[in-house]
Amino acid sequence: MTEEATINPDGSSTFGSNPNSEEYDTSGGSADIGGEEIVKNIDPAWYLLGFAVVIMAITAYIITRQRKSRSEAEDFFTQLDGEKFNLKLPAAVDEYYKIKDKAIEQGWEPGQKVSGGGPAAAASGPHRILAQALMKRCIADIPLVTHIQKESAGMNKLYSQSMCSVNQWRSYQAAETMVSSEVDEVRNEADEVEPGWSQVIWRQAMQYHNMLKQRHEMEAKTAAAAAEKKKAEENKILAEKRKIEEKKAREIAAEKSAAELIKMEEREKQSKTAFNNGSMKKGFLSSGKKK
Repeated sequence: MTEEATINPDGSSTFGSNPNSEEYDTSGGSADIGGEEIVKNIDPAWYLLGFAVVIMAITAYIITRQRKSRSEAEDFFTQLDGEKFNLKLPAAVDEYYKIKDKAIEQGWEPGQKVSGGGPAAAASGPHRILAQALMKRCIADIPLVTHIQKESAGMNKLYSQSMCSVNQWRSYQAAETMVSSEVDEVRNEADEVEPGWSQVIWRQAMQYHNMLKQRHEMEAKTAAAAAEKKKAEENKILAEKRKIEEKKAREIAAEKSAAELIKMEEREKQSKTAFNNGSMKKGFLSSGKKK
C-alpha cells in the first residue's frame, strides 16, 4: 500500500494512511492535534448515579427531620400536661371505710333504717354518722369528676388527631377509669346507707360543694379586705408617726439654728468689746497736743 505523506509547516511529515499512527488515535481519551486537546465525553450513567445519591440524601434528611419533629411534638404534649392526669382519690375515701367498719361493729347492717331512740339517737347513731361520712367522701370527689369531664372532649379530639402521646392517652384513660369506678362505688354505698339515695347523692354533693366553694370565696374576700384595711390603718399610723418625727426634727433644727445665732451674736459682742478696750493705746491722741 502506498502511504501518502503530508508535509507540515514545521517541515515534519505525517503519513495519513497509517491507522496506528499516534496522530490518528481513535481509541478514546485525548490527543493533541495541532496544539488542541480533545476530551473524552463522560458516561451518562455517572450523572444518573450522582442524581440517585442526591435523592437518597435528601430523603434521609426529610425522614430524620420528621422523626425529630414527631418526637419533639410528643415531648411537648407530655410536658404540657405534666401531672394533669396523675390523680389520686381523696383521703375521705379511706375515712369512710374506717367509719363503716366501726358502724358494722356497732351492729349496723346495709339497708338498715333508723328505728326507735328518738331524734337524738338518729342524729348520733352509726347510720347518721355513716351517711355524713359518705357525703363528705362524695363532696371530696367532685373536683376529680369535674376535672375528667372537662378534659374528656379535648383528650378524645387530640387522640383522634394523633396530637397526644401514647403515655398521655393511657394516663388519661387510667384516671377516667378510676374516677368512673369511684362514682359507681359511691352510688352503691349510698343505696346501702339509704335505699334510693344513689339517684340524688351526686346532685346533693354538687350543691354542697358549690355552697362550700362560695363560702370559702367569701371568707377569702373577707380576709383579703380585712388585711387590706389593716394595712391601710398601719400605713396611716406610720404616716402620722412620720409627720410627728418630721415636726420634731424641724423643731430641733430650729432650736439648733437659734442657738447658733445666739452664739454668733455673743461672739460679735465680745469682739466689739475687745476692740474698744484694747485696740487703742492710752495717750495716743494726747501726744499730739504736747507738740
